[in-house]
Amino acid sequence: MKATSPPESTGFDPVRLVEDHQAGVWRYLRALGCETNLAEDLTQDTFLKVLQRPFEEYSTKATAAYLRRTAYNFLVSYQRRAGKVIAVENVEEFDRTWSSWAGDDNGEALLDALKDCFAHLGDRAKLALEMRFRDKESRASIAERLDISEHGAKNLMQRAKHQLRECIDGKLIHD
Repeated sequence: MKATSPPESTGFDPVRLVEDHQAGVWRYLRALGCETNLAEDLTQDTFLKVLQRPFEEYSTKATAAYLRRTAYNFLVSYQRRAGKVIAVENVEEFDRTWSSWAGDDNGEALLDALKDCFAHLGDRAKLALEMRFRDKESRASIAERLDISEHGAKNLMQRAKHQLRECIDGKLIHD
């Protein structure tokens, strides 16, 4: 009996593919409006689908775009089965915007800039934004907690978001 030789290596590493792109696919799905658990499931489905067939990497950008499109297709299928409508009307424009913001590092530089800029906000602004976007609290609830009017809470959050935008833009332009 003759031993068979192992197949030739193509240089493709599925572990590296997942390590390099998993966070970017998950963030893309979250940006499209997926809940955390659904984004995790669809990210996993995306890689399982891609790894079922031979895969050839042409470039990092092409691979990222292919994975985003596959993940988006899974999201569309899920939404159809659930009888829901996707909120993103022009996915091509969304994808171009995502690519320009996320860059080649799956959004790591952007996320680092956001964390740094958020740390420089005042305590009340941080609390208001955390309550609104992390805890999904109403403006009335935020106003009550901060002992200000609803209009005051709205203005505080608008100013904080403007500060974040300016800070992030400044960091990304200078890096």
